[in-house]
Amino acid sequence: MLTLLNPSALLALLGLLVPVAIHLWNRRPGREVAVGSLRWLAAGANRRLRNLKAEQLWLLLLRAALLAVLAVAVAGPVWRRALPASRGQVLLSPEVVGTPAFAALRPTIDSLRRRGFALRWLVAGFPKVSGAAWRANAVGPRDSARLLLATEQAARSFRWARVWQAVGLFPGQPLRVITSAALRQFQGSHTPLPSNVKWQVLPAAAPEMWLQAAAFRADSLRLLLGRSTAAQTAFRLVSVAQPRTGALLRIAGLPALRYETAADNPRLQPISISPDSAAEALLPVPIRTQPLRIVIYSTAEYAADARYLQAALRAAAVGLPVPLALSATATPPNPATSPDWLFWLTDAPLPAEWRGAVTKGTHVWQEAIGPGVATKATLTLDAAAETSVTVLRRSPRQQDSVATAAGFTLWADGLGRAVLTRRGLGQGAFYQLHTRLNSAWSELADSPALPARLLTLLQPELTNAAAPPATPLDQALASYDQRALDPAQLQTGSNLAVGRSSAKAVASATPPAFRLTDLRPWLVLVAGVLFCLERLLARRREARISSAIS
Repeated sequence: MLTLLNPSALLALLGLLVPVAIHLWNRRPGREVAVGSLRWLAAGANRRLRNLKAEQLWLLLLRAALLAVLAVAVAGPVWRRALPASRGQVLLSPEVVGTPAFAALRPTIDSLRRRGFALRWLVAGFPKVSGAAWRANAVGPRDSARLLLATEQAARSFRWARVWQAVGLFPGQPLRVITSAALRQFQGSHTPLPSNVKWQVLPAAAPEMWLQAAAFRADSLRLLLGRSTAAQTAFRLVSVAQPRTGALLRIAGLPALRYETAADNPRLQPISISPDSAAEALLPVPIRTQPLRIVIYSTAEYAADARYLQAALRAAAVGLPVPLALSATATPPNPATSPDWLFWLTDAPLPAEWRGAVTKGTHVWQEAIGPGVATKATLTLDAAAETSVTVLRRSPRQQDSVATAAGFTLWADGLGRAVLTRRGLGQGAFYQLHTRLNSAWSELADSPALPARLLTLLQPELTNAAAPPATPLDQALASYDQRALDPAQLQTGSNLAVGRSSAKAVASATPPAFRLTDLRPWLVLVAGVLFCLERLLARRREARISSAIS
């Protein structure tokens, strides 16, 4: 069916009066007739005015058609064609295949397939799940599901955006989405979904405990063990006697760990019990033998920031598996010392020599410089029990744009602005705090959550979705994160208790079940052909007039 996107543009058809007027008044010159009196000329002129008629009819029609085609093109004609009816689509996330919850859901998916629903993978391109793959993946994530999991590492964290792609690709069709409830897969903005999307989350089957880090402390070996549930991820320290080379450590809830000292680099290697064991995918966990060395360099105007920072770091050291070697100085430190962390609390720029130290593994922390600009925003909470923190001043917008564009946002405020950004370089990283640990700038210094926030930086929680995994070991440990999304957040536009403006936004976001074909390129092509024909006839007419006059 033909539809006009801009019907008011048809007023341009009034321009058809122009070629008609030209053809009525711009007539060919008459023949010269010798007369004996001027009175016959006046009579002939009067009869000419009374008998106006169009000449060169084909030229008139071409010019009128050209204007009409251009006017219709401006009106934006499209051909609207209803899409063929479809039962719907079942979008399956590969990581849920083989889990106990998925096995219980298979009969429901089979019922939808018999009703005409197409089964597709929730990955780029939404490929169909073949019958052979569906039968092969009945007992576990094999073949196609395992391959898709390996190729979708980067995009698995943005399932919400992937579902919105499916909404645009299958407009008007009911969508059944089946994914894991893991919170790490729901990064990005969560725009309310249309009512034709039904989302079901399944609990993931993964080990509850893992070895996060290990370090020597005196004559014992300290292990940092992680345990993740749907509600939270927690860590605890366990001390064991220092083992002999080749000895096996057995910790409840973990696979056996073999102590190795290859090339003077002690490590703990998980021992796989069966081919399908989770330990098979784990890399060796290195054992740290040196204390964590932190240097705080501050000038007089940052003295208060340094005091707050020292207190928070000493409190955070309780959760570290290694001893803390903390020193504060008013003299710029030497980059050759290569500490693990340098807190650069001054308005002076960081010397370029520190770039080499960062490449080798040093982490540099810098705060906002100058007077800053007044603001009032609340720092987003890392945990439900965390006390809210207000940011009162922050760095100017010019500094924010440079640091934010080059770094990854770790902390943000309620307005979506970065508070702490991280920019990796080699084995180390630069951290930019866009405010200060000062009561005049923020409430961070007095926040009881500051030590916990610093601890996630000193000993990163590799299961934290806010920190991108930097090593293969990080990627392996990140799969243990069991924190789950609240199912109430998956409600779609049909059952959300939202305001009128939000409801209108959801309704407008639902795509129509029609396919629109733009006809303007074809009309422009027709207009070009008509213009060429009009010029051809006009030149022939001018040639005939010239020959008649001569």
